Amino acid sequence: MPPVPLDLLARTSVVIPTLNEAASIGKVIEELPKGLLEVLIVDGNSTDGTQSEAQARGARVVVEPRKGYGRAYKTGFLEARGAFIATLDGDLTYPAERVGELVGRLDEGRLDFITCDRLTTLRREAMSGKHRFGNFVLSLTTRVLFGVPVRDSQSGMWVFRREVLKDLTLTADGMPFSEELKVEAFRARRGRCLEVPIEYRVRIGEAVLSTWSDGFHNLAFLFGKRFGRPKGTRGELYGAPQP
Repeated sequence: MPPVPLDLLARTSVVIPTLNEAASIGKVIEELPKGLLEVLIVDGNSTDGTQSEAQARGARVVVEPRKGYGRAYKTGFLEARGAFIATLDGDLTYPAERVGELVGRLDEGRLDFITCDRLTTLRREAMSGKHRFGNFVLSLTTRVLFGVPVRDSQSGMWVFRREVLKDLTLTADGMPFSEELKVEAFRARRGRCLEVPIEYRVRIGEAVLSTWSDGFHNLAFLFGKRFGRPKGTRGELYGAPQP
């Protein structure tokens, strides 16, 4: 793919939620392409120097004391200034260097939303057997309940046009936010969404997931969203790009 036009990067915000990721967040930021509008760290009151590590590399840090993976992203989306938003984790598992390529692919293909698939090329050491099984069950359930053609419903690396948020109703404050975002995006912009395989790496630091409780919670959320009463307000996370 040709080099990504600098004007696209200059309109891109990268949002990264963190909690005690001092050992890895610097490396993540350094892998990102140069020329981004901003790197926005949404930090859950880390106590290990994560915030100072990020700030030393030019990132903007927003502290979100309310707990939850989804809550961090909701805050990040409202704070982000770019017309394009990219996300990934702060533990070095995702290939941050591919953000520019994915933004370019979004623009070139006139797409609205790209999610990244960790499972197609997954190396055994990068994910435990329990997590692989859980991802399979959750992704299969997402496809069956919502007709959303994704192989990896739990991936945390996405690139999308900010305007997509106008059409999404995002209610989850916890881990189900990832699957909910994909369901909402693929249903709202069907035909303009894509899943792209990526390399997924062994994380730095200890995982904060509780395999079984988080897995069952995510599964219950999918059934509740499909068969329960609608909740939330459509478009509440959308805000116009800031100059």
